[in-house]
Amino acid sequence: QVQLVESGGGLVQAGGSLRLSCAASRRTFGTYAMGWFRQAPGKEREFVAAISWNGGTTYYGDSVRGRFTISRDNAKNTVYLQMNSLKPDDTAVYYCAARTSPLPVRGGAQYDYWGQGTQVTVSS
Repeated sequence: QVQLVESGGGLVQAGGSLRLSCAASRRTFGTYAMGWFRQAPGKEREFVAAISWNGGTTYYGDSVRGRFTISRDNAKNTVYLQMNSLKPDDTAVYYCAARTSPLPVRGGAQYDYWGQGTQVTVSS
């Protein structure tokens, strides 16, 4: 089992920035691909970003590309999501997910462990 704990969410004005963190409980974190997803009220879960085990490969959803950056620090068992130029449409609960494979993918069904989520609210 891998426990994932997200932090860093909150309320921010449009155009502002937030950095989300996701801490993993296992040292094998360094062998896992990681992803960020989000879900807004009444909407389906949306892929945000993913990163390979060593950070060498990253993927982004179309709606966040160029504004968000995913990164990881394997020494700290932590993955980050830097969110810049935030928009009200970015308002959602953001979830961290781990995949017991070194390769990142966009499909949420291919991730094995999920955090509880952290709320991000962007005011206009």
